[in-house]
Amino acid sequence: MTALSSYASTMRTRTDLLSHLYSKPLQRIQVLGVDPNGHSGSAQHTGCVNALSWAQNGELLLSGGDDTTVRIWRLDSTLSEDARPLSCVGLINTGHRANIFNAHMLPHSTRIATVAGDRQVRIFDIGDPPSGKDGEVEYNDARSHLLLCHKDRVKRLVTEESPDIFLTVSEDSSVRQHDLRRPHRCRGECPAPLVQMDHDLTSLSLSPLSPHQFVVAGGSPYGYLFDRRYLRARRFSTSFPNKELTTCTLLFSKPSRGRDDSITGVRMNASSSDEVIMAYSGDGVYRFSTLDTPAKDSFEPAISPSTSSEDVKSNPMDVDFYDPDEVPSNSYSNSNLNVGVVTSVQKYTGARNIETVKEVNFLGPRDEYVVAGSDDGNFFVWNKDDASIHGVYEGDGSVVNVIEGHPYLPLVATSGIDYTVKLFSPSFSDEPSLCDKTLHAEEIVAENTQARARLTHFQHLRLMRLFAAAHVANRDDADLDSDDEEVAMQCPNQ
Repeated sequence: MTALSSYASTMRTRTDLLSHLYSKPLQRIQVLGVDPNGHSGSAQHTGCVNALSWAQNGELLLSGGDDTTVRIWRLDSTLSEDARPLSCVGLINTGHRANIFNAHMLPHSTRIATVAGDRQVRIFDIGDPPSGKDGEVEYNDARSHLLLCHKDRVKRLVTEESPDIFLTVSEDSSVRQHDLRRPHRCRGECPAPLVQMDHDLTSLSLSPLSPHQFVVAGGSPYGYLFDRRYLRARRFSTSFPNKELTTCTLLFSKPSRGRDDSITGVRMNASSSDEVIMAYSGDGVYRFSTLDTPAKDSFEPAISPSTSSEDVKSNPMDVDFYDPDEVPSNSYSNSNLNVGVVTSVQKYTGARNIETVKEVNFLGPRDEYVVAGSDDGNFFVWNKDDASIHGVYEGDGSVVNVIEGHPYLPLVATSGIDYTVKLFSPSFSDEPSLCDKTLHAEEIVAENTQARARLTHFQHLRLMRLFAAAHVANRDDADLDSDDEEVAMQCPNQ
């Protein structure tokens, strides 16, 4: 047997084993930042945890949120019985002035990228990741880059196989590609965005198997597939200074949609790249295939001029919400949108997605499962192929927003409104764990369905506006704007 075939056989065995483990029920094995007696420690966040991501090698977990810090958690390599799977080994005081929405370690580097509600993208170089032997390391001056290209809250970032290149999506309706090897002066010399839409964008995903493609979605019934291989011809005219660079190649839509529909999360399949899942606000999760033959859509989105950066209204908020009254026409600007529409091949129901902006994800070494959080504090695990409920687990005291599986171990991290991160792994016990609510799935689904029906359109708007008003009252727009200008003056380059 050759070395290559031996390696392939080993990987198949590992994948089969991991797949078998994920077929088991889950149990909660750790609450990060809380000691075994349930007491809060210094490593606990002091606000909601909006961001979770595993490093590519699986050794580190990053968490970030409303307290504007990023915590670095390392897998414990000891074999002692009292060892906890993860321990906090680092704390980054990011300097963000609003909630952190996403944080990722850039591959093949010691850099960490963060995006937040202050419209900023920040890069930190922590050097060799701390081992934890000397306790928690605090980083106060690790920032290496500050990017001010976006004009509104920056919601997500995605990485590719590069320590320098990554994408970000913002509520200023744009997707931007950043290359840390090419410094520029922000506020005037930022490269053109890859995408410029006419409505809020809040979610972004690409597959490592096809990084030239990415899916973006937000305040529209559609998910948009773009391909960076098809660069749009630039118009060398001052009339189009911010013209987007890429071309939309496919639209995704659930079979029945309305003007007020919006999408809170998208994810491309990491193991095959031809599947996309999208979570609709007030509805379920839908799965699509990029290989399906698109049909000409009966709904023709309006064509309108591209929104310039000067026309984008900057209104950073401290809470994720959608107001359908403020959703403009569902359009893709600056294009003759002659793009086919693919409808969903599967729907996953049971979870309630109304109160917050929730992500959606695949789980398992072959992406065998679909997972999403719920307003009832649970997260749902569905079998991908038939949409049956595989498990329901309590993941938060209020709402679960984020679920991230480990790259190669049977570990699942969740976060939401609580100030803690929960860690789950398969259970081999015949008795369900305290967090396992699968036996009550039928009642939970029924309650979620009734609760969704009770929340009428008017109540939905009122609730979202109350969320917004409560947070606006605690934020001074003038101070934020003046702080942005001060930072721009101090750091003209990336």
